[in-house]
Amino acid sequence: MLDAPVLSLESVNALVPRLNQVVGEQLERRAQIEARLASLTTLLGETPDGLEPQTEDPEEVARVRAEARALVLEYRAAWDELEAMGGVVKDPRRGLVDFYGRVDGQLVFLCWQYGEETVSHYHALEEGFPGRKAIEDAVKRRLLN
Repeated sequence: MLDAPVLSLESVNALVPRLNQVVGEQLERRAQIEARLASLTTLLGETPDGLEPQTEDPEEVARVRAEARALVLEYRAAWDELEAMGGVVKDPRRGLVDFYGRVDGQLVFLCWQYGEETVSHYHALEEGFPGRKAIEDAVKRRLLN
């Protein structure tokens, strides 16, 4: 059973401006989270076990933990937004999001990556990014519904 709806190519392409905005913000947010974690590691002298406040935390550590925790919550919520739009997040580091679609009656993933202006590739469900096939005019006619 699918976790997301099956969408047409037009439906996914209509989402692309929002996808680029959300995923761009996510990539920046991820960089901010990683910077806060690096800062915490430096401040604590070791990688933190978590981001929950500790009673013994100095003020600077407490501040960085709180910032990181807030960023992580925003990060999760934004991926939830993409999933609510029908996206299946495949690689958050690259901004790779797939959407269920159909080609010739077969269920496929319509494959989109951050920065692309349209969905221009698809692949079988069991294939990943390396199996992407270009959506050529003949395929596009079969996808548009």
